[in-house]
Amino acid sequence: MKTIAVIFGGKSTEHDVSIITALASVIKPLELTKQFRVEAIYIAKDGSWYWDDRLKDISLYRSDEINDFVQKAPKVHLLFDEGLTLVKSSQFAGRKQYKRIDVVFPAMHGTHGEDGELMGVLQMASVPYVGCDMASSAVAMDKVLSKLIAQSQGLATPKFVHFKRSEYSRNMTETLERINKELTYPLFVKPAHLGSSIGITKVKTKDELNNAIEVALHYDDKALVEESVENLVEVTLPIMGNEEPIPALLEQPLLKSDEFFDFDTKYMQGGKKGGGKKGGSESGAQGYSKIPADLPKDLYDKAVELGLSVYKAVGCEGFARIDMLINGKTKELFFNEINPMPGSLYSHNWNKAGVSNVQLVTKLVEYAEARFRDQQKMATAFTTNYLKQF
Repeated sequence: MKTIAVIFGGKSTEHDVSIITALASVIKPLELTKQFRVEAIYIAKDGSWYWDDRLKDISLYRSDEINDFVQKAPKVHLLFDEGLTLVKSSQFAGRKQYKRIDVVFPAMHGTHGEDGELMGVLQMASVPYVGCDMASSAVAMDKVLSKLIAQSQGLATPKFVHFKRSEYSRNMTETLERINKELTYPLFVKPAHLGSSIGITKVKTKDELNNAIEVALHYDDKALVEESVENLVEVTLPIMGNEEPIPALLEQPLLKSDEFFDFDTKYMQGGKKGGGKKGGSESGAQGYSKIPADLPKDLYDKAVELGLSVYKAVGCEGFARIDMLINGKTKELFFNEINPMPGSLYSHNWNKAGVSNVQLVTKLVEYAEARFRDQQKMATAFTTNYLKQF
């Protein structure tokens, strides 16, 4: 039986969302397969790593019990020895517990995980892992870089301006003037690297702009300011696969015309802003949505094509979710952003597409192992006489 380590939590504003994704959408269906031994690896908010079966129980996180746990439990260490092995001290003096890992399933959202940092560690450990690799994760989590790559491939994005915190601090007046000259209100101001809509503000007037930028730069060292797509229809497309990616169903969040999916709408209100469950609506990770999206067939097909094109352009593998924006009047279609670790794996959408939770996680593990096998075929060493010169 293969051993899979599910890693979650982390030093991220999306720490709590990561816990739910791991426990409900990854660990539970993996164990239901009866094919894997699942090890829970929790990264606390201070960055410490813990490994224990008790970490699979959601009740541990609902109170201060998790704080007591991390104060008393031994920390886990990682051993890189032609693969990945977990190591922790046991309750008996001088004894250690070891566990060899066959596959890692990251369930990390946001910084220090989903952004490619964890994938780099796993790549160095030479262990198969689920999802996008280090490079594509880093690009996907950077809203600026992903948009620049999309534009380089001729894929449309909203018009935008971007800048670093240090640049804004030195040249605030000039940056504000540039934004007001190049962009048309209303605007969206976003941290470049965060997910779950944290730190995003819709700005309708010049007077609101500076405060919105300060909010974004409170969470990130890079900010993105872009034109709002009017008559907005938001759609999102979960995709899985390596060389030949497979789309799920194009999903349409149900919102009023003046709203967007902020953190509360996604996670805290059960989608109530979406107006309730009606007709073909589906209660998913982001509240109420229509699955499949209610669009003319040609526009629906173009959105799926755009999603797949972005997935390939950025080099995504395993799975990701591509978010897009449509002007409902002009039918213009724009790439918005990529989520390389969709909350709860967007399993509600895959379920609607005929893929069960168990089938989804099993397939993602298969993609991870297939990529690893391909990587093992590549040469990683080169023999030279260079050192003999010294």
